[in-house]
Order: sequence, then structure tokens, then C-alpha cells
Amino acid sequence: MKKFKYLKISNTKKLRYLDNYFKKKLYIIFLPGFMSDIDGKKPLAFKRYAIKNKLGFLAIEYSGHGKSSGKFTKGNITKWTNDVKISIKKIVKKNKFILIGSSMGAWISINQFKFYKNQILGFVGIGSAPEFLDRLMWKKFSKKIKKEIINKGISIITHGDAMSKKRQNQYPITHQLIKDGRKNKVLSRKVKSRIIVTMIHGENDEVVPITFSKKVISLFPFAKKKLIIIKNGDHSLSNRAPLKRIIKELDIIVKDVI
Repeated sequence: MKKFKYLKISNTKKLRYLDNYFKKKLYIIFLPGFMSDIDGKKPLAFKRYAIKNKLGFLAIEYSGHGKSSGKFTKGNITKWTNDVKISIKKIVKKNKFILIGSSMGAWISINQFKFYKNQILGFVGIGSAPEFLDRLMWKKFSKKIKKEIINKGISIITHGDAMSKKRQNQYPITHQLIKDGRKNKVLSRKVKSRIIVTMIHGENDEVVPITFSKKVISLFPFAKKKLIIIKNGDHSLSNRAPLKRIIKELDIIVKDVI
């Protein structure tokens, strides 16, 4: 079922993506998290749902992520937002769509309302993490790490220094990434779209507090809003039971807008 394609953005840049092409159908667009790819369970589950329901589908791998071209350390929220903007323009075109943003993907999703407000019919956030670079990383970094990032331009953050004490990942955090994140503040913005907004968050998420999903909901004063807490759920919510619940909520939105 995995049939990855590449979208050529320029002579030196191509983005890997998964899709289910339909010319004039509603699309589901999945945007992954920070340092994530589209090889995981979530994009495949959403693609299966789209195929079953004869809907369009698109999952995008930002530059510097997975098998897309580019260096991760050269990327930032502005560039990854632009990757998504261009991909939607070239693949989804004028079709209406529902956004599903996982973690950082929710931040990138909120940015898309600047470009595609009239095409977006729904928004699902999974462990949403807008502004996490400043609020969850920079503010928790030690003076030593902050100094290294400012002076050297980069620091390799290990699991104990970054967003969670239990994750084993390493994050190359650049000064330009932190500064660009501050230029992409969204939590003081209001989105006046009259759509369905559903935030889904794991009860045991040790990476991003549930308050972030609550903040996202507050951005949409005119939306039909819902916050769902997955009992015993982690940050990823990639296991079978949470995924089943996410797809159930997605189906509610699809049936409402079709």
C-alpha cells in the first residue's frame, strides 16, 4: 500500500509524499510532527480511511525530514509551512480539505489558514504543539545550552534536555530555528472559520501538556469545537485503540461536511 511519490519543488528540492488522487473530492491532509516522517501508522491509517471512503488524501514530509531532500538543520517553521503550502497548491489544488496535524503538524496546520481558509472544512489536532520551540524547549533549556545555541548556532539536545525526560531522541536545535519559531506565533491569533475543530490529546502525554490543545481550541471562536482526552494515551497516539478513536472523530467531520 505504501506508494511514495516525490514532488519536485526546485532543481535541488523534492518532497516525499503519500496520496490518493481524486480530481473533485474532499481531501484529507496529514501533517506529521517534529523530526517525523510519513512511514508511521498514522498516515497509513488515514490513507486507508480515505481509500475506503473514496476521498482524496495527502501526507507530506517536510524538507529535511524522512526521505525528502534538504538538511534538517536548515529548516524551520516558515520553510516547512511553505513546503505544505506549495504541496497543497500543486496536488490538492482547488479541492476542499480537512487538516490533520500531529504535534508540530498542528502548528503548521494553523499557518495554512492564512492561505487556504476557504478550502479548509475541518481541523483535527493530535497532541497539538504550536509554539513548542519557545514554550517547551527554549524556556526549559539550561543557561549552558542556551549559550551554546547562541554562540555556536546549534546544540544537539538529548532526551533529558528537550521536550521529554523519557524519549531517547536527539534534536539538533539551531538558533535560526528558535528565532524563526518566534516569528510564527499563532496562539494570540483568532481564526474566524466556521468549521469543525477537534483536538485529541493523550492523558499521559509527557511531551506536550493538554493545555496546548485547549489553547488551539480557543483560537476558533466560531467553530464547532471538541476536546477529546485519550485515557492512558501517550503523545504519539499511534496505537490501535487511539487511532480507531481518531478515525471515528475524523469520520464525524467528513459526514458533516460532505
